[in-house]
Amino acid sequence: MHCARIRTALSARLDGEELPPGLTDRRLDCHLSGCADCRHWQARARALTADIGRAAAHTERDTASVDALLAGLRSRAALD
Repeated sequence: MHCARIRTALSARLDGEELPPGLTDRRLDCHLSGCADCRHWQARARALTADIGRAAAHTERDTASVDALLAGLRSRAALD
């Protein structure tokens, strides 16, 4: 199975969306067990989602925290 299709499905699962047709949680987990690249991609996607959630929570309370989180997001994106 192509990693691009798996990553699309992982993104959907992370966002609480339905998986693409033909893919199940079990198939995703099976692929992840044998693909270090997709496991790394999933870990980075989870971290990015968590960072965005923290930024959203701080938006109205503390602009300095938001600026720091955005700098971190930019730094992570630059690693790609």
